[in-house]
Amino acid sequence: MAQPRFRKATIKDIAARCNVSTQTVSRVINNRPDVAPDTRRMVEAVIAEMDYRPSALARSLVQRNSYMIGVITAGLRYVGVSQTLDGITDQCEEAGYALLLKELPRYDTPTIIPIIEKLMAHQVEGIIFSAPELNENIKITQSQLPPSCPPIIFLKCQPNPNYTTISVDNQGGARKAVEYLLSTGRREVGLVTGPLEWLEARQRKQGWEAALRNNGIQVSDNHWTRGNWSASSGEAAFAELVQKYPQMNAVFMSNDQMANGALHYCSRHNIRVPEDIAIIGFDNLTESAYAIPALTSVTHPLRQMGTLAVDTLLEMIHNGVTLPARTIILETELVVRDSTPKV
Repeated sequence: MAQPRFRKATIKDIAARCNVSTQTVSRVINNRPDVAPDTRRMVEAVIAEMDYRPSALARSLVQRNSYMIGVITAGLRYVGVSQTLDGITDQCEEAGYALLLKELPRYDTPTIIPIIEKLMAHQVEGIIFSAPELNENIKITQSQLPPSCPPIIFLKCQPNPNYTTISVDNQGGARKAVEYLLSTGRREVGLVTGPLEWLEARQRKQGWEAALRNNGIQVSDNHWTRGNWSASSGEAAFAELVQKYPQMNAVFMSNDQMANGALHYCSRHNIRVPEDIAIIGFDNLTESAYAIPALTSVTHPLRQMGTLAVDTLLEMIHNGVTLPARTIILETELVVRDSTPKV
């Protein structure tokens, strides 16, 4: 026997329960003044009880608003990008907004203006730029935004006094990682960075350098190398670093995928972790807790970045130009596991 399908409540259902017209329910939903207070309270109570949520399309037809937010992103195959998008999606749904998603064909797309213009053609009320800052891509975009551009927020980029930005303290997170390694007595700390075209790779490298220099340790080109964020590149880069920095007894890997590549290399070459070399990653991916040994990593609130972006953008949409640009930097934490010694 077929199971009955769940049916969402409609305006007609609300009207029937309250014994009022559908027009009255519509006026309550759209906060029209011509409804008696007792009737309004009754309708609002039934709306809450039946968990009724008007669609963005229905509201847009009534209120002349699109109830749509545009999102520009890149690299959806990466976990961090998808976590931020999850936060954006859930918060938009909670607020009753629809998403129009545009994924960049390449990370190094020289100008994003045509994509922004396409979003504007769909009457989006605001835009979240969620692609990472590479080379000059965000600066070029910011310098060319059309005057009629709706409110826009930039994620994962350098602060700009003219725009609201939300980013992670990558440099501070890297410093925490290296300072922890130093606190365990490890003084020969190498680095495998991501591609230095990426702002976050440069910031994490700066944090590694700052922590060492602040503790009186000189930094040499032999102490670091680079990968491309993937596990295989991390393994190859770590193997290179072992050869050119043989006294290395700890390493900061700029993301967890590359760190897992380093763990794989150590397993194949009988290098004990953390006895011979301590390893720290960045991102705190779920699977890193199940690595052998479990990976110590810097965690950062990527999902929170997405939810905060939506909340901030909606505030900008509802308040117009009265809100000044803001710079929001989210803190990181170090999650200590078995790939590093305990203090």
